[in-house]
Amino acid sequence: MYSIIADIVVIIHFLFILFVVMGGVLVLRWPKLAWVHLPAVVWGALVELRGWICPLTPLENYFRDLAGKNVYSGDFIEKYLLPIIYPATITPFIQQILGTAVILFNVIIYHSIIKKYRTLKR
Repeated sequence: MYSIIADIVVIIHFLFILFVVMGGVLVLRWPKLAWVHLPAVVWGALVELRGWICPLTPLENYFRDLAGKNVYSGDFIEKYLLPIIYPATITPFIQQILGTAVILFNVIIYHSIIKKYRTLKR
């Protein structure tokens, strides 16, 4: 059971990362979502830029430990999602690049959102 909970945490973590990076596209469709997306972007960028550990990481490790699983093996989540969320080769420099990319990507998206709504109000 703990292993399943750990897998669910990994999926939530992955979806949160996708939301941080791509959520601005959803804001184009649902503008009120910006109230949730912008704080998520700030959090995601800070985690990368400061080298912090997202609280979902220790939570997932906690449930893996309870399940007696220290080594990732075999299933889809462990084989395909974990390397994306926890790359083995990540360095502080790469984290800086990722954090900056998240900010720049979202600035571009929000610029187009603002531009779209200014055009509509004319």
